[in-house]
Amino acid sequence: MRLRKYLLHTLIWIFVFAVTNTYSQVKIYPDISTASSVFWTSYKKGIEFQSTNIEKADSMRYVLLKLAKQENDSIQFFANLFDAEIDKIHGAKDIYFGKILALSENSKQLRFSKIQYEIDIRMADYYQYKLDYQRSNELLRTLLREKRKTRENKDISKIYKLLALSKMNENDKDSALYFVAETIQFARRSAQKTVMSSAFHLQATVYKYFGQVELSVSKNLIALQLATEANYTPKVIQYTLTLGVSQMSILNFNEAKLYFQQALENANRIKDNRQKSIAQLNLGVIYLKEKNYKKAISYQNSALQTLTNLKDYDGLGMVYNNLGDIYRETQDYPKALSNYNKSLVYFESIGNQAEIAAVYHSVGIVFYKQGKNQNAINYLNRSADIRSKFGFKGVIYETYRAISEVYEKTGSYKMAYDYLRKYADYSDSAKIIESSAKIAELNELYRTEQREQFISIQSDSIQRQKQEKQLTSIQLENVELKNSMQTYFIFGFILVVFLGGIILFYRWNQTNIRQQQQESEMNQTLLRTQMNPHFVFNAMSVIQSYIYENDTKNSSKFLVNFSKLMRLILENSSKEFILLETEIDILDKYLSIQKLRFGERFEYEIDTESIFSLNDVVIPPMLTQPFVENAIEHGRLHLRTDGFIKVRFYHENTMLFIEVTDNGIGRKNAEENNKGREHKSLAMKITKERIDNLNKKYRAEGFLLVEDYNKVEQSGTKVLISIPYRMNSQITSA
Repeated sequence: MRLRKYLLHTLIWIFVFAVTNTYSQVKIYPDISTASSVFWTSYKKGIEFQSTNIEKADSMRYVLLKLAKQENDSIQFFANLFDAEIDKIHGAKDIYFGKILALSENSKQLRFSKIQYEIDIRMADYYQYKLDYQRSNELLRTLLREKRKTRENKDISKIYKLLALSKMNENDKDSALYFVAETIQFARRSAQKTVMSSAFHLQATVYKYFGQVELSVSKNLIALQLATEANYTPKVIQYTLTLGVSQMSILNFNEAKLYFQQALENANRIKDNRQKSIAQLNLGVIYLKEKNYKKAISYQNSALQTLTNLKDYDGLGMVYNNLGDIYRETQDYPKALSNYNKSLVYFESIGNQAEIAAVYHSVGIVFYKQGKNQNAINYLNRSADIRSKFGFKGVIYETYRAISEVYEKTGSYKMAYDYLRKYADYSDSAKIIESSAKIAELNELYRTEQREQFISIQSDSIQRQKQEKQLTSIQLENVELKNSMQTYFIFGFILVVFLGGIILFYRWNQTNIRQQQQESEMNQTLLRTQMNPHFVFNAMSVIQSYIYENDTKNSSKFLVNFSKLMRLILENSSKEFILLETEIDILDKYLSIQKLRFGERFEYEIDTESIFSLNDVVIPPMLTQPFVENAIEHGRLHLRTDGFIKVRFYHENTMLFIEVTDNGIGRKNAEENNKGREHKSLAMKITKERIDNLNKKYRAEGFLLVEDYNKVEQSGTKVLISIPYRMNSQITSA
């Protein structure tokens, strides 16, 4: 038995070296006959790969997990922690924090201070990810008291770093800068260049958050120098990307492009696909500024493919936002809105308020360019509200300026004047902050090799400020002049409308219909991306109960169906049409999950016998699911032993019919059960609106009809939906 174990460990050891390709370079530990020695040597190699070859680090996680299976809980903890950290490197934050939560729960019995610290510091980061800054701060202060006793400067610096980020996100600038100073102080005491580079990058991040771009650039240059000296390439790439973004923010596109290309080269060298994608999407932005739209889209699409595979929602939000900007510049406004909507879905899923505000601003600009002034004002006001609460408030002035322009276009000159005043006030305050930052920056840069370069940037920036100030003064004078002439404009406008009204009425009516249709389509897209949270929570509870009952078969079956269902919904909910085959697949997965959830208390059937081309007929996504859900939840099918749901698809002439029947408690009893509590189903209203839009678009006579299945007993429900029968080839050609 001992010989077999020894041979197994030896084979794993050889496999580790085959993966690393560095057999001759690795120090062989004296006691490699034990699995723990093999594990720790492999673990050390995996940590090295995190800075030299991300693909090999990714492969090492599976080696470590396999080795750890035969070892104690402590070793298993570090194997699982390494596995989670790889997901973090890939940008898959949801997956990463999910694994951290599992580790926190499974490692409660481990009382080692090192393990407890590794869990707690990541849990504090998790609370910040969920915007729960109070819990994060409480946990960090507890950790700080413990670590001060042991004087572990590296760990203390990391705690102060998270405290600084927490205060930054709470818009507490003074506290954030205080904790930054503490972070740098303890980083210096650690005498580790990687720790010091991280501390200076934090300082740069805080300065940039509060609008002090020049100071941010200066601190990032220090961080980059330290990371370069430490030969820690992932940090070099990160700080290079940050410097490129800063250069882009001050319109120095040539310098920004150099930084992004340097980051791309380093990312390719260490096979870091995520940071490679971030460099690509930023290069795409540069090409957009240069009006090279084809190349801009190409770079965004390259980044999109990789970030989708990595499940990096923050990166995906940036890509779709950039694509929205590109299509907005090329005046393809429907595509711009579609991409902005996808960007919002990703940013809202991770709570990135600053980026949400930026997307709302961009959507408002698109509506303004389309002449949808009220929609433009609504979205711009949403952006202004968020920007007043999150991030450097100076960026809000561009939104105020846009709102002023919209009001000016609609003839609301007083409102235009008020917002232009707000723009001028915020713009001036932002410039005062920037000016003081530039003075401090020049003093610091005077002693560096970058002095002449940044003095040039300073000069260009001041010149732009003067020009913008002059432009603002001219616009204020124009608004005042327009106010004095408002009566004449109104009189002239009424006269023109009266004379041209008959001619323009028909065209205006058609334009209004198209606008309403586009707005409805956008609202539908947003609504289709939502899913009943109660269903998700209940599904998770069922999986948990199966796990507690050690029911491996049902838990596996349930989890597979649930993951496939979620993937189908995410992939198809934002589309205008999907194949009927896909819609049926979604229904089947959903019903099978609900059937498992309620212990096989009802049966279901999906009848498509009269449809001969399931893979060619198209249907609006998620059209049937709300009524199936109502049948289960409000029809109380889980309380019966003979419950059934039947979904039938058939077509007659030019119409597709969908029939949903159940033998639940019926509409009357369902209404009685819902009395006394807040209940409002939007399924009926939304579906009617979707059918109305289809009727307008295809000049059809679709309808939605709901009646009792058993009219005598007033039990059960029958829903009949009629929509235009469309083939995929017709949609594509249209």
